[in-house]
Amino acid sequence: MSMITATAWVPRGFAAPFPTKYTFDEDEFARIAELAKIQLDDANEDLEDARKEAADSNGAEDMKEEDGSDDEVPSKTLKSKADADDDLQEYDLEHYDDDVEKDKEDEGMGMGMFGNVKSLAYHASNEDDPYITMKENEEEDEDREELQILATDNLLLAAKVEDEVAHLEVYVYEDEADNLYVHHDIMLPAIPLCVEWLDLPVGKSNVERDSRANFVAVGTFDPDIEIWDLDTIDCMYPNAILGQGGDTGSDGLKKKEKKKKKKSKKANDEFHVDAVLSLAANRHHRNLLASSSADKTVKLWDLNTTKCAKSYTHHTDKVCSIAWHPKESTALLSGSYDRTVVAADMRAPDAKVPRWGVESDVETVRWDPHDPNFFYISTENGIIHYHDVRKAPASPAASKPVWILQAHDESVSAFDINPVIPGFMATGSTDKQVKLWNIQPSGPSMVVSRDLDVGKVFSTVFAPDEEVGFRLAVAGSKGMMQIWDTSTNPAVRRAFASRVAPVEGEIKERLVGVGEDSSESEEEEGGVEAGEANGGEGWESMDEE
Repeated sequence: MSMITATAWVPRGFAAPFPTKYTFDEDEFARIAELAKIQLDDANEDLEDARKEAADSNGAEDMKEEDGSDDEVPSKTLKSKADADDDLQEYDLEHYDDDVEKDKEDEGMGMGMFGNVKSLAYHASNEDDPYITMKENEEEDEDREELQILATDNLLLAAKVEDEVAHLEVYVYEDEADNLYVHHDIMLPAIPLCVEWLDLPVGKSNVERDSRANFVAVGTFDPDIEIWDLDTIDCMYPNAILGQGGDTGSDGLKKKEKKKKKKSKKANDEFHVDAVLSLAANRHHRNLLASSSADKTVKLWDLNTTKCAKSYTHHTDKVCSIAWHPKESTALLSGSYDRTVVAADMRAPDAKVPRWGVESDVETVRWDPHDPNFFYISTENGIIHYHDVRKAPASPAASKPVWILQAHDESVSAFDINPVIPGFMATGSTDKQVKLWNIQPSGPSMVVSRDLDVGKVFSTVFAPDEEVGFRLAVAGSKGMMQIWDTSTNPAVRRAFASRVAPVEGEIKERLVGVGEDSSESEEEEGGVEAGEANGGEGWESMDEE
């Protein structure tokens, strides 16, 4: 099994030109040991609770028999001291050094260790030694050059599951060279569900809090949120953990109370107790990160303290998607499986919130980046709703969208609005189709539909920079990443002619990807121009009317 569940772009200029190697020093060891001790204590408490439950259900006598049988097994296999001594006699360890002493007496110290030290040649510098052919820093320079990230490169983050191993792949996309490759990866504790790029250093004691950084927050099936430094490779442990797993406090009573909360799986105001389904970083207040979970809550985290600042319970079912307002820095949009969408002011957690209703489970919510008075909702039934936030209904059932679009026959599992080009929308579905739309005042019209051979589409994300505004990252159930330069598609060029640079002659379609593994055929190993191998299959174009 191999699939990519979520993706995120990193804007140009944020990645370090030369990422640093992970340094395991005493401070790092102490930090990891403290976090690991918490997990070990939790595991021991879980084991103790399981034993108590087994004793209560099966009776104290059954439990005693089980423990007795476990103790008997190793006692039968242990050897007596006499038996062990008999086994060692054949090696005659008491006279082990006699042969060495005899050699010294017969042949002198010349045969001992470093006996011929006078005949060894010593060079003050390795450059003078004729037997050292590789220069001292040559290998380091080669590794450094391989890891280099240029100012014109984009990083692309992909949450991936491969053969039951979860990890975050960090891609480098070189637009001019049509090249996409994995730069490094980060191992994750559980199947990842969402990723969010952060520009704030989290968990770094040697840097200023407000300095610019290149971090990522990852939400998984575990209730904890992990935060990693993307400019450090081969990390062993995250820089910070938001949740119960990151609490390194020494108060035993507090830990015990938290353990009870975790065991009961009851939502609380301090941390999530179920899978983290969505993350949203506040670009105005950079220290704020919002998260939503299957525990039906939305939580606001202070990244400076890595603590939960506030918890919200606006929904009655899993909260699957959240998005900050692009202008109003305290307004958060949230969508849930309770088939409602809420626009809440996070400064007033107890205030009544406007609520919109839809016909099926919500998949994604997005504000319109070009007109923040409007927002989009995608649903499990393949429908896109476009609402005016200023016209809140009296009840969810009375919701009246500006327009409704049946985008796909199956669930709209991926959805994005281009942040650079107004009216440019992309949708992806479990029907394996990716569709591009032109949103006009009269409503949306489809520009092109295509099967990009990524399987069921789980993510479609436009690049954030104007230079690569037409690039769309697409990933899905096959575990493949594809970068589609939509500006090379004839239908897109006609629909957005005013935003596309004029080019003379015939334009070749650009689809950049990487192969699934090294055993692929030579045609698939390159991964570039994979769209040509499809022979145009899956295409369905529609001219702008």
